Amino acid sequence: MTLSAHLGELRKRLLVTAAALLLTAVVGFMLSDPLMAALREPIAAAPSRVDGMSGLNFTYVTQAFDLRMQIALTFAVVASSPVWLYQLWAFVVPALLRRERRSALVFLASAIPLFLLGCAAGAYVTPHVVAVMLSFVAPQDSALLDARYFYDFVLRLTLATGIAFVLPVFLVVLNFLGLMTARTILKSWRIAVFLVFVFAAIATPAADVLSMFLLAGPMIGLYFAAVGVAALHDRSAARRVRQLETPAAAESTPRVTS
Repeated sequence: MTLSAHLGELRKRLLVTAAALLLTAVVGFMLSDPLMAALREPIAAAPSRVDGMSGLNFTYVTQAFDLRMQIALTFAVVASSPVWLYQLWAFVVPALLRRERRSALVFLASAIPLFLLGCAAGAYVTPHVVAVMLSFVAPQDSALLDARYFYDFVLRLTLATGIAFVLPVFLVVLNFLGLMTARTILKSWRIAVFLVFVFAAIATPAADVLSMFLLAGPMIGLYFAAVGVAALHDRSAARRVRQLETPAAAESTPRVTS
């Protein structure tokens, strides 16, 4: 394809993506009321001893509308992800080799469900995190939560948990690229398990040990699953190297003729 053809193809993909984002943003704005109600749930789970808890607080006139627009845009990015991911894939795939296409499909097929699972886990632990943080407010003090800040906090926590669930996939990708071996990944298992439990302990109440293990268990399992996949790949790569070296060694061996 010529440069102009590539630009035309890119424009077509961007227009489809923009249309999908616009339509889903409208739907997200229409659903902003139940989404705002879901955003208030972590506050409802806060310690009742905190005085002055009045839900979300809006500090300027247009902040409520701005927050609804931000919620609509976030909903649009998530809801239209199948469309824009396909458009990105359709634009890039002609430049990939067959093996690269297969690797990219395997990566997407594993990373997307794990990211969504991690976001669901983040939404599950968010009320616990809010409850723990607000427990440090003295009984005689008031907790006035800025709506925009609270939304950013919940969104970042959810995305952080989603990315944490995808990290084992990146370890496998690094192994497939030859940058890390399974032995190297496994060597740091103590540090990985410790960090997972620190994250789970912070994200769950101190008295709720079961929630901590329910969050830490899948993350540790994914880490060791990544080690297993990397070990299988290392074994397969070593086998291919031996197969390539055997004919070369046989050809280099001098033949004795009588």
